[in-house]
Amino acid sequence: MDRRKEHPHPHASLGALVSDAIFTRLRALLGTTGVERDPHGIPRATPESSDALTLVCRLAHEEGWKIRVEGRGTWLPPDAPADLVVSTRALDQVVSVSPADLVATVQAGATLEALRRRLADYGMWLALDPPGRPERSIGSVVATATAGPLRHGFGPVRDHVLGCSVATGDGRLVNAGGKVVKNVAGYDLTKLQVGGFGGFGIISEIHLRLRALPRADVTLVARGTRDALTAAARDLMAADFLPGALELLSPALAAEPEWVLAARFVGIDAAVQADVRRLGTSGDLNWLPLPADRTASFWSVAARGSLGGPVTLRLGVLGDGVDEAIDLLAHDLDEGLVSAGAGQGMIRWTGDAPLERLRALRRAAASREIPMTLERAPWATRRALGHFGAYREGVGAIVGRLRGTFDPGQCLTVALEGAD
Repeated sequence: MDRRKEHPHPHASLGALVSDAIFTRLRALLGTTGVERDPHGIPRATPESSDALTLVCRLAHEEGWKIRVEGRGTWLPPDAPADLVVSTRALDQVVSVSPADLVATVQAGATLEALRRRLADYGMWLALDPPGRPERSIGSVVATATAGPLRHGFGPVRDHVLGCSVATGDGRLVNAGGKVVKNVAGYDLTKLQVGGFGGFGIISEIHLRLRALPRADVTLVARGTRDALTAAARDLMAADFLPGALELLSPALAAEPEWVLAARFVGIDAAVQADVRRLGTSGDLNWLPLPADRTASFWSVAARGSLGGPVTLRLGVLGDGVDEAIDLLAHDLDEGLVSAGAGQGMIRWTGDAPLERLRALRRAAASREIPMTLERAPWATRRALGHFGAYREGVGAIVGRLRGTFDPGQCLTVALEGAD
C-alpha cells in the first residue's frame, strides 16, 4: 500500500484546513452566493457592494490573509499567490449617467462594452480605447492606466477619472476626487489610484469624465517603412493636425506586410470631413480611408493584439523619441507586436522574452531616462521585475509609506517595485 495516500503531507493538510476555514468565514460574511473557489481551489469572494468589499478586506487584515485582486481575468493573469481572491466582477453596475454634467459613476467590475452601450443610450462617450478585450473591466483599465490610441487626442487614463472610491487593505472606504468636472479636491489621491496596479487599495467605484458621442468617426491609414511613417507623423504634428488618434502599428500587429500609420478623426461631421480633406493633400503619403464597417474591427484587432503574448510593457517615450525607442526594442526584444503613439509618444510591446532580456531593456531604457512599465506578465516575471522596477532615490521610501497607509497589514499581493 502507498502510505503517502494514507498519510498526506502535513503541510498540504494544513493548507487545505486554512483554505476551508477562510472559505467558511467568507460565506458567513457574504452568504453562499458571494463566495466560491477559483480553479485552483482558492476561496474567491465576489462582493456586490463597496461596503461588502470593505468587510472582506477588514477580515483579511485582521486574520493576516493575503489577497489577490481580480477584475474579469482578461488582462493580468490570475496567478499571484494568495490566501483568497477578491473579485470585482459582481460590482458591475453603471450607477448613474449625467449628460448635463458630462459625468458617469460606474462600479469597477463593469465591462467596457456594457459601459459603452449604456453611455450611447444617453448620447455620451468615454474616450478610452485600452488594449485588451471589450469585456475587460473599467476598474482594470484605471488601476493599470492602460490607455489606447485615443490618448493622442484625449489624454491618458487619469484625464478621464474625476474621482473614485477605494477599499483599503485594512477595510476602510476612501473617497477620492469628486463627481463633477470642476471639482479637483483630492486629485492627487485619485492619481495615486490611477496606475497604482491595486497597490494602494481596491477600486470599487469610479467617477468618469464623458464627452458627447461623436457624430463622425473616420480612420485613414497609410502604409510604408517605419522611418517614412514616423517622419510623416512628426510633420503632421508640426502642421497642427489634431486627430483623436495617430498610431503606428507594426506589420505583425496590423496584419499587414508593411508598417501602418492610422489617423482617426472623431467629432462633428463638418470638422471631421475638413480634417480628412486636409490630410489627403498633406505630405507624400497615400492615405486610404477605411470603410465605415471596417473601422471598429481595425481598432479592435489592434487592441486585442496586446494579448498576443504573455508579456506586455510600455515605454514612456516622447514623440520625437519613438524611432530610437523602437530600435531599442528591436535590439533587446523584437519588433513583433508593437504600437506607438506616433505623434505624442508612448510605445506598447507584446511578446515573450526571458527575464534577463526584459531586465536589459529596462536598464537600457533607464539610461535614456525612458520609464518602462510592465503592464501584464506571469507572476514570476512581475515579482522579479515589478510593474515599475527600481524607483529613483528617495521615491521608494515615499511609495513604501503610502502603501503602509493604505495597506498597513500588507494584505494586497502586488509587485510594484520588483524583488531586485
